[in-house]
Amino acid sequence: MQTNRPFEYEIPSALTDVVIPGVRVEVGFGRGKRKIQGFVMEVKKTSDFTGKLKPIIRVIDVKPVLSSEMIKLSYWLADRTYSFQISCLQTMLPNVMRAKYKQFIQAAPGFEQDPEVQQLLNGHLLVELTNDTTDEKIKEIAHLKRSEKINIEYVVENQANSLTRQAVTTELSKDALLKSREGLRKNALAQQKLYDYLIKEYDNLPVESSVIEKQNDIARSTLKTAEKNGAVKFVEITKRRKPVGIIPEQQKAPTLTDEQSEAVSKINSAIDSNDPKTFLIEGVTGSGKTEVYLQTMQQALNQGKTALMLVPEISLTPQMVNRVVGRFGDQVAVLHSGLSSGERYDEWSRIEDGSVKVVVGARSAVFAPLKNIGIIIIDEEHEASYKQDDNPRYHARDVASWRSKFHKEPLVLGSATPSLESRARAEKGVYQMISMKKRINDHPLPHVQIVDMRDAENSAVKGDFSPLLKDNIWRAMKRNEQAIVLLNRRGYSSFLMCRECGFVLKCPNCDVSLTYHKNLGKMKCHYCGHEEPVPHICPNCKSKKIGFYGTGTENIENQLNEMFPEARVLRMDVDTTRRKGSHAAIIKQFGEHQADILLGTQMIAKGLDFPDVTLVGVINADTTLSISDYRASERTFQLLTQVSGRAGRADKEGHVIIQTYNPDHYAIKDAAKQDYETFFKQEMYLRHQSGYTPYYFTTLVSVSHQDEGQALKQSFWLKKQLQAVLSDQAVLLGPSPTMISRKQNKYFYQIIVKYKRGPELHQRLLEILSETQSETKRGFTIAIDNEPQHID
Repeated sequence: MQTNRPFEYEIPSALTDVVIPGVRVEVGFGRGKRKIQGFVMEVKKTSDFTGKLKPIIRVIDVKPVLSSEMIKLSYWLADRTYSFQISCLQTMLPNVMRAKYKQFIQAAPGFEQDPEVQQLLNGHLLVELTNDTTDEKIKEIAHLKRSEKINIEYVVENQANSLTRQAVTTELSKDALLKSREGLRKNALAQQKLYDYLIKEYDNLPVESSVIEKQNDIARSTLKTAEKNGAVKFVEITKRRKPVGIIPEQQKAPTLTDEQSEAVSKINSAIDSNDPKTFLIEGVTGSGKTEVYLQTMQQALNQGKTALMLVPEISLTPQMVNRVVGRFGDQVAVLHSGLSSGERYDEWSRIEDGSVKVVVGARSAVFAPLKNIGIIIIDEEHEASYKQDDNPRYHARDVASWRSKFHKEPLVLGSATPSLESRARAEKGVYQMISMKKRINDHPLPHVQIVDMRDAENSAVKGDFSPLLKDNIWRAMKRNEQAIVLLNRRGYSSFLMCRECGFVLKCPNCDVSLTYHKNLGKMKCHYCGHEEPVPHICPNCKSKKIGFYGTGTENIENQLNEMFPEARVLRMDVDTTRRKGSHAAIIKQFGEHQADILLGTQMIAKGLDFPDVTLVGVINADTTLSISDYRASERTFQLLTQVSGRAGRADKEGHVIIQTYNPDHYAIKDAAKQDYETFFKQEMYLRHQSGYTPYYFTTLVSVSHQDEGQALKQSFWLKKQLQAVLSDQAVLLGPSPTMISRKQNKYFYQIIVKYKRGPELHQRLLEILSETQSETKRGFTIAIDNEPQHID
């Protein structure tokens, strides 16, 4: 059972100076001998508790792992997302901080010879901080840490080997080394070379053994001989990992266009005056929003502040990080889910100790432990991936807004297709609007053609490519240009069906059809991961007339290879990017023109910038349009506009072909014209008519259980609880089954609450969160999602 209320403990006198807010401690909990880990949120002189307080058993951290800002943020986040505070605190920290790890003490640079530090380290380079370290020793360590004379390094136990490296140092003074050098035999050339190196690099010792051996051509046997003679000593040093795929190319800031200059000027003014304004940059694709971000980040750095930038996808991170690293060098750290636990912790450590000034990352990077933030930027702010799907269900934009106000510095939201919520706030003056309507090279937006796949000419074609799209891909290949092909559905075929009886092969755990993956030779569920062999006869009627229907990216790749055997095709979807660094590798390959066609799902639609891409083809624009979600039209418009913007970004003219069975739908027509204003007015009218955001606040309450009857019964109980506190203006929909009513052998029901004011509802939802915990033991999962991004 979890709780949002704090528990009070007595601080033993020996730990008085060590127990401070933000450190983790070990405490006894409950009546038995159970011990748990807790976070110190506050230290008070007195307690209102009338009984005897339990003492803190031990302090886990010498330095706080949570700043005062993060502690305050956790209170707000738990309340905002209907989550338990412990979930919020753990979300803010890298996974390493939840695992078993070792702590090592080492001298801070410049304090290696300090008497107090030398006494503590007792001649060692690293000293481990163990559970049996005395309270007095902890107190001494805490004092030296506050004096910044020592550093604390955390090493994950099962990754300790990858964090430590053997290094060479010496305990002799420089004069003693020179004297020993003079005493060497004249033919001891290898030893002379080693001594010369040690004297030259004396101030930089210890140095990794591998560096001395490889870069200076000094043999291992030479080092061993020197060790025997007492000239050198082998020690272990910690070495922080750098995330893969970052190739900095030093770049100079280009001359800005008038629109860029105006945007930079407005944002810089807010940085200078510590004004926590929120700016919404609505700039067409290719208008140079990234350069605006870079120059405003530079302004923050010039003032001794830090900068935080979020991008929506891991796939965007390599290109964006290369741009940022090219401008700011080693001052940049990167955070995203593609990093290993060790890499993520190392980057977190660099940020926390102030080694870096700029952070670029995906959603979770919004919790980066930066101090003195001068600007926060969210690129492609409309993206649904900024919302976390499980507890705490936070939106990175909301957290960024909170941090912006805390640091009294601006928040910049950028997009060619802003979310309706953000654009509506800009209309009301809550956000300050900045428009960028021209591409930086004054090139026109790409020419867009809509292909009606219902036409006889197109419907008669075998495969998924219309004659127009096929012809344009051929032309692009002839001109040695590149093309991007989008289909927002992975796999080879969407489903397997019998033409005799209509049987569709479904997942045994979920209420969805299995998707055929040709490269695996299996049918696979995209919800639970279930796999099974491909049947060659119908399991229902034993007919052999069983075949594949629908199209996925794997199938399209096959068709492209058959139509254009000389073309080099790269596929980018979840299946081809499972391996670490694969996103960056595919983008690098395509950027270096080692491929002619980049085929992929929605991950190729945003942020990518390739000068040779002149053609974009969308295989089926209706994929996102057919989803039963009130945001389906908005998602379709955004996806088509974003992917269209990948064409003609440099000097060559761009061309976009959108294949659809709904050519008259306003989302597709407006996306083809890149007409955000018309789409915005139409969609806002429909949202107003149906009573959805931004006209109403929305909360989604879902219930799941392995027994459908139990799930439905619990749903009606929740509905009754909510009706008791809702005003007459509020709307309650449900309970109703979700679009996919069964996932992983659980039945899902949902209740949608739409309201304009609901203080009593907020309090009741917090109570439901606490009250329904016991239901988890009976197999129920009850989730509360504030402002959901998807409603099935």
